[in-house]
Amino acid sequence: MTLVLDERLLRRAQAQANTHGEPLIVALQLISNTTPEAVLAAVQSYAACRLWRLPEMEATAPDFGMLSFGDCLKRECVVLRPVDGPPVFVSSNPFDEALLNWATYQLPGLFVMGFAHPVELKALLGRLEGHEQALSQLVQLESSEEGGLETTAISLTSIANDESQVVRLVNTTLYDAHKSGASDIHLENTAQGLVIKYRIDGVLGLVRQIPDPALAEQVVSRLKVLAELDIGEKRIPQDGRFAVSLESREVDFRVSVMPGLFGEDAVLRILDKQSLSAELKSLSLDVLGFDAESCQTIRRLASQPYGMLLVTGPTGSGKTTSLYATLSEINHGDDKIITIEDPVEYQLPGVLQIPVNERKGLTFARGLRSILRHDPDKILVGEIRDRETAEIAVQAALTGHLVFTTVHANSVFDVISRFRHIGLDAYSLVTALNGIVAQRLVRLICLHCSEPYSPDDDLLRASGLQPGKVTDFSFRRGRGCPHCRGTGYKGRRALAEILVLNDETRELILQQAPLSQLKLRAQALGLKLMREQALAAVKAGATTLQEINRVTFME
Repeated sequence: MTLVLDERLLRRAQAQANTHGEPLIVALQLISNTTPEAVLAAVQSYAACRLWRLPEMEATAPDFGMLSFGDCLKRECVVLRPVDGPPVFVSSNPFDEALLNWATYQLPGLFVMGFAHPVELKALLGRLEGHEQALSQLVQLESSEEGGLETTAISLTSIANDESQVVRLVNTTLYDAHKSGASDIHLENTAQGLVIKYRIDGVLGLVRQIPDPALAEQVVSRLKVLAELDIGEKRIPQDGRFAVSLESREVDFRVSVMPGLFGEDAVLRILDKQSLSAELKSLSLDVLGFDAESCQTIRRLASQPYGMLLVTGPTGSGKTTSLYATLSEINHGDDKIITIEDPVEYQLPGVLQIPVNERKGLTFARGLRSILRHDPDKILVGEIRDRETAEIAVQAALTGHLVFTTVHANSVFDVISRFRHIGLDAYSLVTALNGIVAQRLVRLICLHCSEPYSPDDDLLRASGLQPGKVTDFSFRRGRGCPHCRGTGYKGRRALAEILVLNDETRELILQQAPLSQLKLRAQALGLKLMREQALAAVKAGATTLQEINRVTFME
């Protein structure tokens, strides 16, 4: 559906927008009873200025030196500085003459007009707000606190007034990433300068681009100083860590520096122990988003007197968190529970937790041997990485201990092949195994901007669905808002594929039966494939087809 915009329709929309206090784009959509895309195309044609979408605005550096962030937030506008060409003044209403006159007075020199959907413009400003507010908050904390940290921790507040651009940029990035709920910060060197990205809800997103290669090098050097790494060594990877005092709480940052073509890249893993400890008090399988049947099955496997419960999935799929939740539910104080982890991310009350230290010779295998002499009832092995660790874990499960562990594999059926590949005896493995849980995390649609929509036929076919035969689905998507930083997603939930081993499935595995036969038999015994659960989440309007296609494999 197309929309032809004329002066009469524009005046009518402006009058409605002024009366109801709504954006002009929204008023035009309501009056014309058409789609947002049609309205945006009509405005772009009538105003003869470029439409800027959210990804394009994010990829172009905003210039708050020309217009302050406070003015941009108040008037819902922003100045973008493309690599080529003059600055672009972007607002949600290109017909607002008062705003244009104000911008002409404020901006020195030549600039061009652009416009954006009000929701996307607010999402951009919402993402940038943390960067700009961080400095003022740090200065405020500086006036009320003095020192208070050990020598191993670096206080952001103690250097808030430092005039160094590098120090201020690093501080602001650490603060904003923590407030945004990011799990990782990626700082990537390119030919043009520095690119900063956050991993939020498992997805990497662009946050800021800094077109200054010299500044990019100094930022990485600053991080190496904080992590006590060798700033003169730029040819080999380096790993380190440092702590930061943020709002009276200590936040750990684990740093990995890697040499690249245009300089060194850095990745920082954020670990807020205080936040994790608070979450742990209420952590359970239900909180993680498992459906009722999956929760019941995992609890049944975790209540066995001995054997092995194995959780598999890619890095970042929540394997360790699920095991922590399981241990928290069964930790009643009458069992000796010991864990060996790399690293110990947060503390479990009443549990002996041992961190792996390979430099000192404490590996998973060596630590596990010592654990068995410590009279445990239940053991958690952070990850099985080699044959020796696998053999000891299996023997522990066969000799009366309940063992929880993880391994990297794509599905519950790939686990068997994984252990065969490292040379583990198949009979011992299937005898010890009680069950295998393969899990993934899918992002949930943001509740603040969720809206119904109809996916196109190509997306339905790509998702394994037949157009015209999905009437029982409640398709929804996130429009993008400041609450979700314009992504349309906020939070995640777990999907689990659980294989409970019995005599029949054990015999099929030992006979090396075809995978198709094993899968069919497991489904007959109650196995729900992960793709089925993912589609059920889409049907309920909790997530999108694009998200489950990203995370799960279509059979």
